[in-house]
Amino acid sequence: MTAMQEGGEAAPSGRRRALLLILLAIPVFVLLAAFVFLRSLAPAERPTPIADVSSERLLAQGPVVGFAAESDTHAWLGLPYAQPPVGPLRWRAPQPPETWVETRDALEFGRPCVQPGSPVAGVPAEDDDGLAGEEDCLYLNVWSPRFEPDAVPSGRDALPVMVWIHGGGNTRGWPGSAMYDGARLAGSQRVVVVSVAYRLGPFGWFSHPALRAEADDALEASGNFGILDQIAALHWVRDHIEEFGGDPENVTIFGESAGGTDVFALMLAPAARGLFHRALPQSGSTRSYSRAEAEHAADDPDAPGHPASSAEVVVRLFVDAGVVPDDDAARSYAAELPPVDLLAFLRAREPRELMLAYREGEGPWRLEMPKPFRDGALLPEEDWLEALEAGRFHRVPVLAGATRDEWKLFLALDPEHVRRRFGLFFRIRDPLDFERRARLLSDRRIVQGVHDPLGAMERAGHDALFAYRFDYDDLPPILGLDPGRLLGAAHGFELPVLFGSWDLGDPILSRALYRASNREGRERLSEQMMSYWAAFARDGRPGRGVAGTLPEWQGWKTSVDPGTHRWLLLDDAASGGPRMAPSELGRDAVLARLVGDPQIDRSTRCELYRTVFGEIPGWGSAEVYASLPPAGCEGEPPLR
Repeated sequence: MTAMQEGGEAAPSGRRRALLLILLAIPVFVLLAAFVFLRSLAPAERPTPIADVSSERLLAQGPVVGFAAESDTHAWLGLPYAQPPVGPLRWRAPQPPETWVETRDALEFGRPCVQPGSPVAGVPAEDDDGLAGEEDCLYLNVWSPRFEPDAVPSGRDALPVMVWIHGGGNTRGWPGSAMYDGARLAGSQRVVVVSVAYRLGPFGWFSHPALRAEADDALEASGNFGILDQIAALHWVRDHIEEFGGDPENVTIFGESAGGTDVFALMLAPAARGLFHRALPQSGSTRSYSRAEAEHAADDPDAPGHPASSAEVVVRLFVDAGVVPDDDAARSYAAELPPVDLLAFLRAREPRELMLAYREGEGPWRLEMPKPFRDGALLPEEDWLEALEAGRFHRVPVLAGATRDEWKLFLALDPEHVRRRFGLFFRIRDPLDFERRARLLSDRRIVQGVHDPLGAMERAGHDALFAYRFDYDDLPPILGLDPGRLLGAAHGFELPVLFGSWDLGDPILSRALYRASNREGRERLSEQMMSYWAAFARDGRPGRGVAGTLPEWQGWKTSVDPGTHRWLLLDDAASGGPRMAPSELGRDAVLARLVGDPQIDRSTRCELYRTVFGEIPGWGSAEVYASLPPAGCEGEPPLR
């Protein structure tokens, strides 16, 4: 072979190698560019606050000093409203906090309650098991407009109080998350904002016969310790909020997701009577669990318990601790052990041991457990919707709402529906199925949190009812991804707008979605939402906002047609702005949409039927079910 031949063959081979190297390098360059882009969006850390002497307040507990916060406010962080629920106080009702003599610096949030770590909740994992937080966590935070000590408003001039209950499935979350910074809401609307930490997961919800045997009263025996914490915080507000310029006779409770569910719980709890005067559940639910579900073994022949009932968890703890060799031995041992000894064993478990007994599988934390409980004392023993319809609730003005695309967030995180590469790039696997599934599941959530509870209260004769749907979805592209399509107006996406924090829990995602290109529209919508929320807090009607310049927010029930309901759509000006619209959503309407969809086959329709409706007691009707071709879905009983 000649040199020319050798060179002639070597050139193509070299070009192929070069091309291969270029192709291999492209993903590396893309990832590097993505990393540089996202790092550029990361915010700076918050500066450490400095005590402001003008914020010193004398509480019955003792003197406290806060700091000058944004929006011309003062903030007081980490104020204890109960004793640390540790040792013998684990699974006891919250006890009054200790007092102090020296001035207490209220400059830092209390530690998060024990939970699976989650950057989105603002609580990253702190150990190899993915856990974070402490049991000593019963603290609250206060923001108010900035006043000198001798100028704090009182009497008729006292300000409305808004008490925030964070979400996170009652298993995650922390009021110290930047998402819930109350400064802008307090300063711009002249209200006092309070955010509350409460016990989470098995520390906040644990029902067991041994606990009932030692309980001081029926409330403590309920097992709903997280709700008892929230009631204790409301007692603290009643007793202390005047020192911050707040009116204890004008308190609004508001919360999102699990926090919205807790707002409904407080409306139904006799022990919370008189502690609040308006209720504002956001993306909440009236879902609850019976005592049997909370306590019985999962294979109980008469009344099966939840897979994570207290009976099942006790068995796991005995086995994990090496007390007995297997589940059968653990069940026998637990049945024979005196209650006092069983409680001593349970309280001796480290938080980590207790949490791991609830963990489902490997990988990302899943903490599925029953909560809250229909105990018959703190909360009704009957279904919550039945209690609402019977009029057994605190008849305060109610403003309930949800986001338009509630379920897109959960679908976006599900690898079955969205493919994710390198932890950065998302691609919807089947866009048509994604949109159909998102609409059905989102509307189900909206009916659960808005239409069903408001309808039940309306039938009970309550008419101080208002509703909204959050539609804002002007989210700029990120590395070729369209967040408006993937996420839209997703679950929790109203929170950065409501608090003006522009924080979704993940600082990089927040900076990527809230940029200069959408600043004008979102800032205006934020001002409008705050104004409506504050107007509702002032007198129980959102009306035209605090200044009286916004479109009028009419009641849920129209006077013209009693069968028609209306809600306010919350959106930016480019998409029509806040405006009233009719809403005809309902259980049968959602199911009828599935039945009438001509683009899906029977197997897909039946799978969606099970996914969307099978988990919710009381959904649908036998008539609608029967129309599922042919004559329903095999193995599925009609839903009534």
